[in-house]
Amino acid sequence: MHESGEMYLETIYVLGQKGDTVRSVDISDYMEFSKPSVSRAIGILKANGYIEVDRHGGITLTDAGKAVAQGIYERHTVLTKILTHLGVDEEVAEKDACRMEHYISDTSFKAIKDYFEKFDMQGAVKQ
Repeated sequence: MHESGEMYLETIYVLGQKGDTVRSVDISDYMEFSKPSVSRAIGILKANGYIEVDRHGGITLTDAGKAVAQGIYERHTVLTKILTHLGVDEEVAEKDACRMEHYISDTSFKAIKDYFEKFDMQGAVKQ
């Protein structure tokens, strides 16, 4: 999966946590992407089995989509918390975590997360 697909899945996951039906326009507004770009991405994610779209345009994650989205979201939140714990400004930490979450290996992410959990770093990685 490419970074853009991961970003879309994470966005659907985050928007879905609010309890409302997620629609393409919500994704477009949240990500500040054009509606045609979102429509194309939705088609690709649907074709690859990551999402389902109901007859009213409601978008839900499949089990496969949810697994990817939760993993990316965990990386994002943990990396943001660690960076802010280290003294990085919250806005900068958020942007950096968003970039890092797509490129860090599973091995490196787990090692960083485990390190901070081991030393409890004042709740830096608690979700």
